[in-house]
Amino acid sequence: MARIRTAALALAMSLAATGTFAADLRIGLQEDPDVLDPDQSRTFVGRIVYASMCDKLVDITPELEIIPQLATGWEWSADGMALTMTLRQGATFHDGEPFNAAAVAANIERSQTMPESRRKSELTSIASTEIVDDYTIKFNLTAPDATLLAQLADRAGMMVAPKAAAEAGVDFGLNPVCSGPFKFKERVQQDRIVLEKFAEYWNADAYHFDTVTFLPIPDTTVRLANLRAGDLDMLERLAATDLASAKADAGLKVEQAVSLGYQGITINLANGERAKNPLGENKLVRQALSLAIDRDVINQVVFEGAFAPGNQPFPPNSPWYDAKYPVQPRDVEAAKAKLKEAGLDSVDIEFQVANNPVQMQMMQVVQAMAAEAGINITLTAKEFATLLKDQTAGDYVASQVGWSGRVDPDGNLHQFVTCKGGINDAKFCDPAVDAALETARTTTDTAARKAAYDAAQDVLMEELPLIYLYHQTWIWALNDKLSGFVPYPDGMIRLQGVSAAE
Repeated sequence: MARIRTAALALAMSLAATGTFAADLRIGLQEDPDVLDPDQSRTFVGRIVYASMCDKLVDITPELEIIPQLATGWEWSADGMALTMTLRQGATFHDGEPFNAAAVAANIERSQTMPESRRKSELTSIASTEIVDDYTIKFNLTAPDATLLAQLADRAGMMVAPKAAAEAGVDFGLNPVCSGPFKFKERVQQDRIVLEKFAEYWNADAYHFDTVTFLPIPDTTVRLANLRAGDLDMLERLAATDLASAKADAGLKVEQAVSLGYQGITINLANGERAKNPLGENKLVRQALSLAIDRDVINQVVFEGAFAPGNQPFPPNSPWYDAKYPVQPRDVEAAKAKLKEAGLDSVDIEFQVANNPVQMQMMQVVQAMAAEAGINITLTAKEFATLLKDQTAGDYVASQVGWSGRVDPDGNLHQFVTCKGGINDAKFCDPAVDAALETARTTTDTAARKAAYDAAQDVLMEELPLIYLYHQTWIWALNDKLSGFVPYPDGMIRLQGVSAAE
């Protein structure tokens, strides 16, 4: 309980209150975000911070409809080869630089050309940008792209200040400059990220806190204790095992939304020397591991039935789910047979896992299940940003990691399994998968897109570069004095309209 923050610490952080609440809103995060640069980052908690700091061209509704944000309107050409956007007038970046079409063009160029950018595969369809006038931008495409608006509703559509980004280069994340309702103030790694209200924001009246402080607290029990003690006002990802207790607490509110994403295991197939092991080199071993896992038991034992067992990037109730491959029951004998076919009686595997108790418990269950099939797993706990850094570098054998999900199905698959995908840490590469997923991007016909995703699944279910485990429900807990919070399926915390009772 050492991370519970005392009143003295709160005072030291200048969280002085009037009435019940501080002028600062304090939000507990499950992890510490990685670099605060929309082009370089990849963490879910980073996106939570961006929701308050970095406006996008478009956003979504809780019903997953695309709506205006920095772009107030858009129109597709008849052939689908161009997207023209009308931009919001009167918006500015936190350093005073104006937001306009030239800024959008600079952002797209940065995302496409910056060596460290992870957004390249999300914006490959944009061949060029055309500044029609100060507040009109045209994207000329290489081919019709059914996913583009959804990409612009996420990090690829987040606008950063061009001059600040150009001056800082790769170090932009140390002092990010965006155009959202709150601007960056300070960051203490592993301790806090502080944002302060941006008075010149185009919709400033809808935001009711002077500052927002994000506090990374990996231990779910400690995070909830901080909320109950009054040292947090809100937390994301309440543990499913604490749901009943939180609902029964008169001082708390609980909000929920079914996520768009998944949790699973990413396996190093060809990312450096550590891929040279039976799991990375032989799909039979990967198939054995998948067969040894009882996804229903994981859901019941670890998550008290609150989540959905899964074996694909889309949940079983999704229209994009491939019904040819239902969630398989556990089959230990079949798993042993796969190992034998691979020429093995047993195999030793090191898994890296985030250093929070929920993920550790879940992987301990997987560890026990796999052992019965002769798959001996050693667990190495890491701080989450370190885990992702090592995963990117190929310094891992297998990694328990998830994805928060995207509105368009492309966002749950393309960048992870295409040969040049921006987050393809497995370094899986198959021309048939690339062809299928490119087809899915370039048609707006739903049936044709579904057929293309199914064709990709035919390969992926055989090769298993990722082994999917479950689809979670986002659960937030809030002090009952907070009002106006709306849960979204993407798991983001949008503070528009959120206020606190005095």
